Amino acid sequence: MISYNLKIYAKPPFLYPVESLKWIVLLVLVGCYSLAISRRLPLSPVSLCSALLLLLVGALTPGEAVHSIRWSVLALYWGFLLLSLLFSESGVPSVLAHRLLGACRSPGKALLLLCLLTALLSSFLENVGVVLMMAPIAFELSRRIRVPPFLPLISVALSSNIVTTVSMVADPPALLLASQTGMHFTDFYLFRGRPGLGVLSALGVLAGLLSLYLLHFRRLGGRVRVGERTGGADYSPLVLFAAGILLLSLDPLLRLGPGLIGLGVGMGSLLLGGRRAGKMLREFDWDSFLFLLGIFVVIGAAERVGLLEDLAEGLAGLRLGPSATLALLVWLSVALSSFIDNVPFTVLMLPVCADLGSSLGMDPLPLMYGMLVGTGMGGNVTPVGAAAQVFACRMLERRGQRVRLTEYLRLSLPLTLVSVSVAHLLLQLLWL
Repeated sequence: MISYNLKIYAKPPFLYPVESLKWIVLLVLVGCYSLAISRRLPLSPVSLCSALLLLLVGALTPGEAVHSIRWSVLALYWGFLLLSLLFSESGVPSVLAHRLLGACRSPGKALLLLCLLTALLSSFLENVGVVLMMAPIAFELSRRIRVPPFLPLISVALSSNIVTTVSMVADPPALLLASQTGMHFTDFYLFRGRPGLGVLSALGVLAGLLSLYLLHFRRLGGRVRVGERTGGADYSPLVLFAAGILLLSLDPLLRLGPGLIGLGVGMGSLLLGGRRAGKMLREFDWDSFLFLLGIFVVIGAAERVGLLEDLAEGLAGLRLGPSATLALLVWLSVALSSFIDNVPFTVLMLPVCADLGSSLGMDPLPLMYGMLVGTGMGGNVTPVGAAAQVFACRMLERRGQRVRLTEYLRLSLPLTLVSVSVAHLLLQLLWL
C-alpha cells in the first residue's frame, strides 16, 4: 500500500498577477541556466542577480528565499571542499594514483577503476564530498598518464552523480521515495519478489560506465611505467575524511545533520592546515558556492509561483497508456533535471505518479521508479545539472582549462542515454 503525507502550506499573496510572475520566473530561469552553461560569465553573479531580480518582482519574499536555500548542503560542500584542498597537498593522491596504475598498468583501465570506486562511494555518501576527495587523485592520474585533466575529472563527477538511486541513502530523492512508500533499505534491492530500484539503477550505471570506457578510456591505450614512488604522505586528511563519512553514514541514528558534519569537517581541515588555513580560505571556490546559493532561490521561486504544479497537471491530463506514461516520465525527468533541482521536483512528482497510476488502473511504483531514474541520472547532462558537475568544472577552470559545452556533452550524453535506457528497459520488462 503506497501512501503520501505531502503538506501544503498557504502562500502569501503575490505583488503581481500569478500568470505574469510565472512568465517572468520562467524567463529568468532559462536565462540564468543559459548563461551558466555558456561559461562566458562568472557563475555567482549570474545566479545571484537572477535571485535578486525575482525578489524585486515579488516572486518570493526574503523569508521564503532564505528558507529555499539548502544550508546544510552548502555547509557540507564548504567542509569537504576545504578538506579536498588539504588532501590534494598531502601526498596521498600520489600514493593512490600510483597503486591504481600499478594494479591496472593500462591508463584506460585505471580511469575505469577510479570511476567504479567513485560510483561505489557515492552510492552511500554525499556525491559532492566524494568528488572533492577523488579530484586530487584524478589530477594526479592525468599527470601520470599525460592527458588533460578534463577527461578524468569530469568522468569522476559523472560517475558520482549517476548513482543517485542505487541505494536508499545515495541522494535525497531516494530518501523521499522511501519515506513516502514505507520502503526499507533492503527494499531497494528486492521488493515484492522483483529486483528493486537499486538493482535496476546499478545495472544501468555499469552499462553507462562501460560505454564511457569503450568510447573514451580505451582510446588511451598503451601501458604506463609506474616506476618507484618517492616522497612521504600525510594521512591525517584521510583520517578526517574517514571520520566525516562515518558520521554521515551514522547520521540517521545520531541526527547531527549533514550541515553540522560539513562544518565540523571544514573546521577540522582548517585546524590541520595550521598556517595554511588562510591560503585554503583564499583558494576556496567561492564562485561556485555562491552560484549554488543563488540557484536555490531561483528554483524556490519557480516552485512558489506554481511552475512545477502546472507541469504535473499537464502530465496528469495526457491520459496515456502505462508504457507510454512510463517512457514520458523517465525522459521528461531526464530533460528537466538538467536544469531543475531534483528535490522539489521529486516532492511534487511522487503524488502525481500515484494519481497517474490510479487513473491507469496500475501499480504506481514503476512510474515512481522511472521518474526517479530520470531525475537522478539526468542531472549529468549539463555542467550545471548537479552540484558535483559545477564544482568539477570550476576546478578545471581554476587550472586554466575552459569547459566547453560540446566537449562536456561528448562525455555526458552517451553515459546518460545508455544508463537511463538500460534502467528504463528493465523497468518495462520487470515491472509493467
